[in-house]
Amino acid sequence: MTFATLGLIEPLLRALETLGYQTPTPVQAQAIPAVLAGRDLMAAAQTGTGKTAGFALPLLQLLTMEGPKVAANSARALILCPTRELAEQVHASVAEYAQHLPLTTYAVYGGVSINPQMMKLRKGVDILVATPGRLIDLFRQNALKLNQLQTLVLDEADRMLDLGFSEELANIYRMLPKKRQTLLFSATFSDDIRLLAGQMLNDPLSIEVSPRNVAANTVKQWVVPVDKKRKPELFVHLMRKGRWKQVLVFAKTRNGVDALVDKLQGLGINADGIHGDKPQATRQRALDRFKASEVQILVATDVAARGLDIEDLPLVVNFDLPIVAEDYIHRIGRTGRAGNTGEAISLVCADEVNMLSAIEMLTRQTLTRKMEPDFEPEHRVPDTDASGQVVKKPKKPKKPKASGGGGKRNLGKWVDSGEVAPAEPSIKPVRKVPVFNTGPRKKK
Repeated sequence: MTFATLGLIEPLLRALETLGYQTPTPVQAQAIPAVLAGRDLMAAAQTGTGKTAGFALPLLQLLTMEGPKVAANSARALILCPTRELAEQVHASVAEYAQHLPLTTYAVYGGVSINPQMMKLRKGVDILVATPGRLIDLFRQNALKLNQLQTLVLDEADRMLDLGFSEELANIYRMLPKKRQTLLFSATFSDDIRLLAGQMLNDPLSIEVSPRNVAANTVKQWVVPVDKKRKPELFVHLMRKGRWKQVLVFAKTRNGVDALVDKLQGLGINADGIHGDKPQATRQRALDRFKASEVQILVATDVAARGLDIEDLPLVVNFDLPIVAEDYIHRIGRTGRAGNTGEAISLVCADEVNMLSAIEMLTRQTLTRKMEPDFEPEHRVPDTDASGQVVKKPKKPKKPKASGGGGKRNLGKWVDSGEVAPAEPSIKPVRKVPVFNTGPRKKK
């Protein structure tokens, strides 16, 4: 199969040839004809399999072949993305595909001045890539009208439909024309999100080109158990031992990103970090330097977990496991892309065992554990498996009480002369996350 057999027009085929695209990926082969036919679509495929081209190519063709010229302050197609970085990347890909077409494209997002974006929109754009918050700001300031919109695309739809974006999406849906084509693309869809999305789309076609919620088999994954306080030391040890050249590291919090970057820079290691508190220009500059191999270690929160395409990235390290298991798939999907191989290492401490169990249940695999000499944890990380259960270590049988004796009772632990008192165990129980019951309280 070729892109020509999918019915794409010559200017798009010329752009694809320039970009080195030869044959469609499975998601592209199924999505492109469906979008060209005007169908609403839910498409799930592993990260790195070409989802952007799957919706952008047919969308560009539809806009070229159909519809009136875009009006002032208007957009004919809208692509919503959860992060600024993803919006920039999607827009760059769309612009490359459209290089031989008479269409205009633009990206808007927060963290930068809104005024240049308002000026750009005055003439209208055919395809607008946006984050939800900035889109709503532009609409409310009358800088953007959506009555001419033909197609809505939700990229990384699972995050867009997550509760954190529900209010923004509800507002955006009220702005849109009822008659439109809607496309949802993502690597993962939970059952609840599938149900919600099914209510928003009109007779949608569902495409799944790989097992649900499974990481790409081009990525070799393993876990290194370690005490929490020794994670930075272990990271530096593994980096030097493996002679890592380019590594994307994920930390759970913004403070965690800054702390690790400061430690690495203090050791003379070329490192930088990105997170939501940093200005967009600073984040983009750090990402560009990392892509150009000017920065060896890039530490990030989950703002970098989705959609970022870093060519031939060999390694991803989870310094902290993600709170949401699906984000693990997106994180490690930054490596092993486009048929290349990659590695993903997770540094796991005892209080992350429930997160590890959730990841293994989601991905249907038990991650291999590799103990690093001299870094064996004092606080054991309980065994887990793909069933989602934390495997408890069997209790040792109690020793029978010695007969006879006597003497005083309840004097605490005491030993005979010449014996050494055993050390108190240092293992602490894993803290359980409380479950809050929001239902009516029962009377006692």
